[in-house]
Amino acid sequence: MNVVDSSGWLEYYAGGANRTFFAPVIQQVDALIVPTISMYEVFKRIVLLRTEEDALLAIAWMSTGRVIELTEKVALAAALLSIEHKLPMADSIILATARAFDATLWTQDEHFQGLAGVKYIAKPAGG
Repeated sequence: MNVVDSSGWLEYYAGGANRTFFAPVIQQVDALIVPTISMYEVFKRIVLLRTEEDALLAIAWMSTGRVIELTEKVALAAALLSIEHKLPMADSIILATARAFDATLWTQDEHFQGLAGVKYIAKPAGG
């Protein structure tokens, strides 16, 4: 199972330099877990940069994976991860969701670098 961090989804949609890192994972929808907090972050960012229609198209693609809502168990695990690793709220929820499903987290967000169960690639310079 796989979870793609919001930064990975945005890189994929933008056709960025790291798109090829995320594409195989995103396109393997039968093994894709999508936290609703990622949908929030991606939708908001695309609306700000492009249009609401573009954002809805992105969400439609994300919805082909298994969409996971925030549960009490994941919320509490996320709070502990946030404290332990000094992660922002959304990042800790995404990581806790990945761990709840024994999934690998794919990201270019440096907050996750070096954490267990994470596949990290650095953002390109200027990205």
